Amino acid sequence: MNTFPFERRLWFYDDLTPDLAMLHRVDESLYAGKSPYQVIEVLRTRAFGLCLILDDKIQSSEADEFIYHEALVQPAMLTHPAPRRVLIAGGGEGATLREVLRHRSVEKATMVDLDEQVVSVCKQYLPSWSAGAFDDPRTEFIVGDARAFVETCGRVFDVIVIDLPDPIEASPARLLYTREFYAAVRKCLAPGGIMTVQCESSRWFDLDEHVAIVRTLKDVFRFVAPYSAHIPSFTTMWGFATASDSLDPATLNPAEVDGRIARRGLDSLRSYDGTTHVGMFSLPRHIRAAIDSGGRVITDSSPLSVY
Repeated sequence: MNTFPFERRLWFYDDLTPDLAMLHRVDESLYAGKSPYQVIEVLRTRAFGLCLILDDKIQSSEADEFIYHEALVQPAMLTHPAPRRVLIAGGGEGATLREVLRHRSVEKATMVDLDEQVVSVCKQYLPSWSAGAFDDPRTEFIVGDARAFVETCGRVFDVIVIDLPDPIEASPARLLYTREFYAAVRKCLAPGGIMTVQCESSRWFDLDEHVAIVRTLKDVFRFVAPYSAHIPSFTTMWGFATASDSLDPATLNPAEVDGRIARRGLDSLRSYDGTTHVGMFSLPRHIRAAIDSGGRVITDSSPLSVY
């Protein structure tokens, strides 16, 4: 952890594992504070521009957030034939909400985030991330615990997007990566619905968390489709997965994906298209082998904890 006072910080150390870190030159600290849940920083870095950092972990950067958020949202949204009701768990920057609202079929996008301070900071310092999404009349923003919402809301959704911070030791997000939580999510999906989740690094030497999340999803859902995208500010390939009892985006070919993009008027996508889609779902053999080998099921009594 970097111990310089914020106004004197020259470098940000992003500790990726106990044995690996990425060093970012810092031009400016725009914000530094602490909410009831986490430490929040907004730094302007030389390589990636503005960065949102929570508990010393980069969450997204100005240079490449579009890669992450398009990868997280668009495969599930385009696989569903006509998503009208969408739930976002987390997603404080508003970029996930932005990607959901690109779809004209969406009538309501409900975003539930525990940390109102993160949302406020992002609105002030990172407004291009949300691009006005919080002001869209289709948006319903709720400050609250996403798990409690899922377990008690009594609503169903066509698409559910889980966009949460890493489940570090003291994080309340740890109980949103468990079999019990995914079972509650499944009950909130409308018939023909699909969920999508970020599921940690898929770098070649650090697959345990990714495999565990995928294995846990497979314990709940009929169709689970893991995929990866390279996120430069994360230094590595990053894992995602969709889960559904009826939909599998891995079966879509490039022409079908491009046709759906065109029909839905998503011409402004910067990273994701049919070719990208097939590449993301074409996992390297060693990742497929790790997933096929099993992995542990994450539960409330034995939650996931990452470095």
